[in-house]
Amino acid sequence: MVWPLKSKFRKQIARIEISGAIAAATRKRVLEAFKVVEEKKFPALLLRIDSPGGTVGDSQEIYSALKRLREKVNIVASFGNISASGGVYIGMGAEHIIANPGTITGSIGVILRGNNLERLLEKIGVSFKVIKSGPYKDILAFDRELTEPEQSILQELIDTSYQQFVQTVAEARNLDVDNVKSFADGRIFTGQQALELGVVDRLGTEEDARRWAAELAGLDPEKTQVHTMEERKPFLSRLLPGNRQMKTGISGGIDWLDFEMCTSGLPLWLYRP
Repeated sequence: MVWPLKSKFRKQIARIEISGAIAAATRKRVLEAFKVVEEKKFPALLLRIDSPGGTVGDSQEIYSALKRLREKVNIVASFGNISASGGVYIGMGAEHIIANPGTITGSIGVILRGNNLERLLEKIGVSFKVIKSGPYKDILAFDRELTEPEQSILQELIDTSYQQFVQTVAEARNLDVDNVKSFADGRIFTGQQALELGVVDRLGTEEDARRWAAELAGLDPEKTQVHTMEERKPFLSRLLPGNRQMKTGISGGIDWLDFEMCTSGLPLWLYRP
């Protein structure tokens, strides 16, 4: 990548796009880009989010880094076609948020899915012998049903993660926790509804977000250029986890079976269409 002269960075807006499902590779790329924004002293950052969400830990790390960055840089988050669940969580780290009226957002909640293949394995005559150090070491094993104690353990885990999500939204948007819980039940809503709920600040396009970022930085919105940190990636083409590319079907959507096999046992902040 060829960078312009350092002095020019102070007259430009940095742009970072988060697209597709959020996982380890996304976190690594975005955190590295945040460091460049700080080192090059960009006065403002336009964070474009087009994501249905993803893993909890990776979303939290990006959110925390964004909060630290906004102490030095003006940040405007722009919600695109879809910014749901973990995408919303990350957006809470921005000082200002703008969404299209028809943006699909919300889905504030946590989901954890295991895969029970017990019947299939019985039909083909496959069984497993498990030696474990404790009764819950093979929790969410794919060859058996969950026990009631295991369900209680996992529900407590999900409830704790959910409370973290709700608290983050409430603090970021200056909302009452009970108010957030009234719409943080997994439902999705439009950008227009998000504005009415106080989840976003304005309605508008990415261009509107660029102009807003320029104004916050004291730059001329008519002349200020955007420096994209990385070339645009196709929507939902990011990987999960590691460096495996996610498979897509004829419709271009995620292969959800492949996704669930990759993330089995991981709490997810993820919108499932």
